[in-house]
Order: sequence, then structure tokens, then C-alpha cells
Amino acid sequence: MQDYEYLLSSLEKVKGIGSKTIQLFFKKKIKTIFDLLWHLPISKIETSKTTDIKNLQIGKDQSIKIIPIKYNFPRIRNLPNRVNCLSSNEKIDCVFFNSYEGYIKKILPINKEVIVYGKIGFYKEKYQITNPKIVSESEDGNIKDLKNYSLTEGLTITKYNKIIEEVLKNIPNLKEWHSKNLIEKFDNVSWKQSIEKIHNFDYEKLKNSKYLRRLIFDEILANFLISSQIRLKIKKIKKKKKIFNKNIKFKYLKKLKFELTNDQKNAIADIENDLNSKQRMFRLIQGDVGSGKTIVSLIAALSSIKSGYQVALMVPTEILAKQHYNFSSNFFSSDIKIDLLSSKTDYLNKKKILKNLEDNKINLIIGTHSLFQKKIKFKKLGLIIIDEQHKFGVNQRKELSDKGGNDCDVLVMSATPIPRTMMMTIYGDMDVTLIKEKPKNRKEIKTYSKLDSKIEEVISFAKKEILNGGQVFWVCPLIEKSKKLDQQSAVEKNIFLQKYFNKRVGLIHGSMKKEDKNNVLNDFLNKKIDVLVSTTVIEVGIDFPKANVIVIENANKYGLSQLHQLRGRVGRGDRKSFCILIFKSHLSENAKKRINILKNSNDGFEISEHDMKLRGYGDILGFKQSGIKKFKLADPILNKDLFDLAEKEIKKIEKNSSKLGDYYKLLKLYDRVSIINDII
Repeated sequence: MQDYEYLLSSLEKVKGIGSKTIQLFFKKKIKTIFDLLWHLPISKIETSKTTDIKNLQIGKDQSIKIIPIKYNFPRIRNLPNRVNCLSSNEKIDCVFFNSYEGYIKKILPINKEVIVYGKIGFYKEKYQITNPKIVSESEDGNIKDLKNYSLTEGLTITKYNKIIEEVLKNIPNLKEWHSKNLIEKFDNVSWKQSIEKIHNFDYEKLKNSKYLRRLIFDEILANFLISSQIRLKIKKIKKKKKIFNKNIKFKYLKKLKFELTNDQKNAIADIENDLNSKQRMFRLIQGDVGSGKTIVSLIAALSSIKSGYQVALMVPTEILAKQHYNFSSNFFSSDIKIDLLSSKTDYLNKKKILKNLEDNKINLIIGTHSLFQKKIKFKKLGLIIIDEQHKFGVNQRKELSDKGGNDCDVLVMSATPIPRTMMMTIYGDMDVTLIKEKPKNRKEIKTYSKLDSKIEEVISFAKKEILNGGQVFWVCPLIEKSKKLDQQSAVEKNIFLQKYFNKRVGLIHGSMKKEDKNNVLNDFLNKKIDVLVSTTVIEVGIDFPKANVIVIENANKYGLSQLHQLRGRVGRGDRKSFCILIFKSHLSENAKKRINILKNSNDGFEISEHDMKLRGYGDILGFKQSGIKKFKLADPILNKDLFDLAEKEIKKIEKNSSKLGDYYKLLKLYDRVSIINDII
């Protein structure tokens, strides 16, 4: 068996693991020996130093010898199971939440001395240990210190340590995949040495060690390699150049009431170079809220259409699709045929649109994700534009890039500014253009904070802005009132505000039907209502030029990036705009920092850097929930230097493709070879 094949073997290969134990490991998503190695110890259990019951310290993790004497398994739901025990003839309880009786009886047999480890508590005049880890004596009668791992029920810490020891004995000494110069940066430690050390050290002591840094770098590089190879594959595909007159755009730009920023001009230049190249475009336009990405995308569409191709523009919501359709129809001349396709399009009209797309009678089609259904066929699709799709993963983008054939370019736009290290992680398969400058006609949004006790002042200010022609967003964290959470609900706030604004108040939230939600949004767009009470569903992809005030309740409950995205819903017209952050007293220090940062900055990229430092990269804008947090060891904040080093190494590999073979084993370990083989 080849070295790396042992590491990728099923757990059945490990002595001491049977079919039942394998099922327990599956609960922890551990399926191979390699997976097992990445389940790191969290601390050391000094089992050899058991503590006498008289010296126990409440709140501290300690080991103690006990003898179980009685089981207490209450039949009332939510009450814990207890095992009454003795230690040096003193009473102590082992308390279990969510553990089965059979499991407890197995690990704590009556009248048999065992060692337990866990956090010491004190309840009703006696000590207790909650959900203790069970440590038995070794076969030779000696007690060893153990490594503490997060385990699923059914696995004892002693058995787990034996399994890890067995695996570590058989770790192969893999041939080094890094260059001599690179490995010197980690004091020449090998992959095998690093793995052994992280399982035999206290993890806390290991955090800044060369062994952990070596493994973190390997993980980053394996992920970057995939993105890099996807990008290179797309560039290898030869397409027909899109030939167009670059000056034709000026005819249309003259229609605008503002001049493009330098960042917008640079973005257009990048796109035109891509379109005019023999390599396929796969580019991300990363721009802050209100930086003018839409006009950049329409110039890209214009260039493709004038080259004889069709363009598809996909947006996340129907109302935004309609807005793009109206803006595009006004911006382009009548010789460019534009149509709108959504779930509201009636059957006969839809049938006609599909026929016109197939006959090349539509130049630009605008719609939601349904544009890419199999039944929709284009005669000559040359450009796909995806707006506001920051949650697309690498594989989804790769599938999409294959959709329109070899001559089809792809342009993705995102209004979610993210730090550079995170951008490499998420968008490493794409060329990236940043738009940071705001158009000169954009009014700066003034941000204020108010205690919730001053709500009358906020209402008075909102009334004044409405009298002057403005509109108000009023954002709440909850839909319905909660007994557990002391936060404002949208339903409750809607009822409260009706009496202050002559019932010209609308309500939207995620639980509403799509059609009802769109009706309320249209009423707000057409000024039939003045105040829109909402949850965060209005966060991305809606453009209401008359809305110039946004009030955000319980502002301390949101992350910085999310607050900035919400704030970006106003300031889209020509009037002065305001964001009012409402909070309760007794804020945490972190909440105070977030509010002050937002009050002092309108730069989304700067704000996202602060947000990531305060909250951690997995929580920014729900990326954790959408699967983008894909590293087990690496962190873009703590390991920024290793991300930068990996980026430099990737550039070297891209210049010398033969080096990719050196990293084949690394990719194999990270289960990436199937992807690489598919690419190359």
C-alpha cells in the first residue's frame, strides 16, 4: 500500500476499532485515518495526578478516583441522570445530560473504582462532575496522563487515546513536497513530525509552534491549489475574441448624470481586455455598497452585444430584476432588445421569450436564477453576469462557467466587501477587480446611535424626513416577539408605528409568501407607504432611491459587516441620508467598538477587516452557515502571514506547472486529487 493510501484508509484498518466504534466516529464526521489525525487534542488530562476530594476546586477540570454506588435515572424530561458516588468515603455525584442509561451503567459500573475527569461543581452541599470523561487504568496497572479530545457519547477517553497511539505508530514518513527554501521557513520539520507533535503536545502550548504552522500552511496551500488550477483551466480554454469598438461606450456614458470614478473606469478596462482576449473571462467585481457596479456590468453587456452575442444577467430577487430591466431599458437605445423573465411572467409571454432567445431575437435577458434552467436555450450566449451572489462556492461557479460553452465569459459581482485573506480563500478561482471609490454624486450617510428610551426623538426625526419627500426603513432582529430574547420584533414594531405615521407603514419578513413580500416592496417603491418595517431580508439587492433613513433596532446584536450592508439600503438617491442605530443601555465593550467603528467609517473594506478581528471569519455575513468556512486549522486573521506565503507559492507554481506534480500527495491527503484530475 502506498504511504498516503494508508492515511486515506477506512478506520477498519486501525487495531481496536470495530463496526460499532466506526459508527461513533461517523457522528464526528471522522471516516478515514487522515480525518482522525485532524481531530486535535484540546488539553492534557493529568490522570496520574488524581486529586483528593478535599482538595477539589470548583470550576476547574480535575481528575478524581470514585466508586459508583447508586444510579438515579428520573423519568421527568429535562432532568439529568445522576450517579451517586464515593471518593475517600465522601459523597460526590456524576451528572449526565442527554446520556443513555445503558451507556452510563457501562462506563460507571456499581462498586468498581474508576477515575473520572471533568469540571468540578458544587450542588446541594456536595461536589459533582457534569458529563465526566471516564479514565480507566491501563492494562499493566499504571495510570498514564492522557490527551483530552472532544468525543461523541460511547467513546471513552482511554479508548480514544489507545486508538490515536496505534495510528501514530503507523504514520508513514512521506516524501517532502515543499521546496528546500520553503521548508526552511518551518525549521525543516517534516509532515510526520508535525502530526506527531500536535497529538503529543498540549494544544494550548502548540498554537505558535513550527509544527502547527507547517500543517496550517499545507492546508492553505492545498485549498489555494484547487482555486488556482480551476482559474488556469478556464484560461486555457480558447474562445473567439469579442471584437467591438471601445469608443461605443462613450455614447451611452454621456446619458449618465455623473462621471465614472477611476475604479469604475479601471474595472471596465479589465473587462474589455478579458472580452477581447482569447482566454475566457472569469472575473469578480468586488465593490462596496453604492460603488456603481451595475453601470460597469451594463458596459460589459454592451461590448458583448455589439460583438454579436447574447447576454444573461442574473439577480437574486424579482424586484431587483425589474429594477435592472427598467434601468437597462432607459440606458440602452431601442436597437438593443431587452426582456425580463421571472416567475411572474405569464405562460404565453414566457413561451415567446424562450423562442426569441433561441432565435437570437433578444440581446439581453434579465431574471433570477431560473435563467439557467435546462429548458432555456440561447442561440449565442456570450456573457453571463451574476449580481449579488456572494454565497456561490467554487464548484457552483465552475459548473456555471461551463454552461454557456467555450465562447461564454462570466462576470460575477458582489457588494460584500471582505478582507483580502478571506477573498483569496473564497474567490481564488477568479480574477478580482476592486471598486472602492464611491461616485461623486453619492451622498455620505450620517450614522448616529440612540438609546431605545429616546424612540420618540427618532420618530419625530423620521416624520420630518418623510415631510421632505423621504422614506424610512425600520429594521428589527426578530419577526415575532420572543419570551426568551429581549429584542424588538418586526410584527410588534409595525403595530406600534402605524399610529405615528397615519397607517402608511408596511411590513416584510422572511416568513411571508414571496408574492406578498413583493407587493409590499412595490408599495414602498411607488410611495404608497412611507415606512417599511422589516427584518434583515432587505439587506441585499434592493434599490429604493427615495429611502434616505434607516433605523436599526438592537443594533448591538448585528455584526459590523451586516450593519454596513443594511446601512447601504439608503443613500442611493440625491438626498442626504441617515442611519440611526438603536440600542439598550449596558452595552458590552465589543458592541461599543462596533457602533463607534460604524459611526466613523463608510468604507466597507475597512469595516470588514474590523469585523473579522472582532467576530472571527466564519461569522461574517453568515459565511459559516454557507460552507465557506472550510479550514480545520487555518484562520485568515491569526495566520495572515501564512496566507500571504501560500499566495506567493501559488504564483510560482502557476509559472512552472511541472511543480504541481510535487504537490500531488498533498492534494491526495486533502481529498482534492479527483478535482485536480478533472481539471488537468
